Amino acid sequence: MKHTVLSGGVGAARYLKGAVEAFDPADVTAVVNVADDVTLHGLRVCPDLDTCTYTLAGAIDPQRGWGLVDESFKAMAALRRYGGLDWFSLGDQDLGTHLYRTQRLIEGATLTEVTSEICDAWGVRATLAPVSDDPIETRVTLRTGEEIGFQDYFVRLAHSVEISSVRFVGAEQARPSAVALEAIESAETLVIAPSNPAVSIQPVLAVGAIEAAVRARPPGGGPPAPPAPPRRSRNVAVSPIVGGKALKGPADRMLRELGEQATVVGVARRYQDLVATMVIDETDTESAGEIEKLGMRVIAVPTVMSEPGVAQALAETCHQAGAPR
Repeated sequence: MKHTVLSGGVGAARYLKGAVEAFDPADVTAVVNVADDVTLHGLRVCPDLDTCTYTLAGAIDPQRGWGLVDESFKAMAALRRYGGLDWFSLGDQDLGTHLYRTQRLIEGATLTEVTSEICDAWGVRATLAPVSDDPIETRVTLRTGEEIGFQDYFVRLAHSVEISSVRFVGAEQARPSAVALEAIESAETLVIAPSNPAVSIQPVLAVGAIEAAVRARPPGGGPPAPPAPPRRSRNVAVSPIVGGKALKGPADRMLRELGEQATVVGVARRYQDLVATMVIDETDTESAGEIEKLGMRVIAVPTVMSEPGVAQALAETCHQAGAPR
C-alpha cells in the first residue's frame, strides 16, 4: 500500500500526521511544494518541507502552525539591533536546519538528499520528496502592477494586499525529482492535500511531467455528468475551503482575487480533470450536487483537523476512496 500526497504546508502537514497514524509511515510519501523556498541571510529556507518535517516529528509549534515548539528568537533580536532584515522571523533552533541544508547544498547534495537526511535526524519515517531539486519561485503580481516574491507577499506584507495573478518562475524547466515522480506513478492512492490550490498545489502540478503523471494514473469512479466527462484518474482531493473560508492563510481571498469561487465548488473546478473524488467538510454538504455535476464523486466528512483522530479518519476515508476496487 502506497499513499502519496501532493502537499503544501500547514494543512498538508496535519493531513500527513493523520496518514502516518492510519498507515505504515513507510508507505506514506508527500510530494512537497518548493516554490515558496527562499534564500535569506545566505541560507536556503524551505517553509513547506520544514512544516511537514516538524509536524511529523511532533515538534511543530501548535499555536503558530509553523516553526518549532519552545522556540527562541535571540538571533533575530541581534539582527534587529544591526538594522538587518528581520521581517521573516527564523527561530534559533530553526536556524540550525537552514544552516545544515545550505551547507549540504553547497557541498553538492540535492534538495531531495538533504531533505531525507533532515527527516532521518528527526525520526520521520514517512518520505518527504521535494517536487523538484531545481529552483522554482512563486511570483505574485499585486493589483498595483508590482510583482514581488511570495514571501514578500505572505510574510512581509502579511498577505494584506490584493493580487491579480501568480506565476511560477522556473517550473516549466524544472525536472521532477525521481522520488516524487515514482511516488505518483506507483501510489495506490494519490491525494491532493487541503492546501492552497493557487500557490501550494499549482506549483507542484506546474513542474515538468508532474501533472501528466497525475493525469495518467488509472481511472476511477465518479457519476457521469451530461455530457459525460472523460474518465478521471482515481485520485482524491480534499478541499481546504470550509464554509467559504480558508482555515488558515489567505486561500479564500486569493481565489476570489484571481477571479475564482472561494468555495468547495471553486476548488472542485480547479481539480475536476485530475481527480475522481472530492472530499468536503460536512458543513458544505449542500454543495455536493453542484460538484457531482462536474462529474466527481463527493464524500462529506469532518475535515477540520483540530481534534484528535480527525486527520487519521480523513486519511482513511481518502485512501478508501482512491484505492483500486
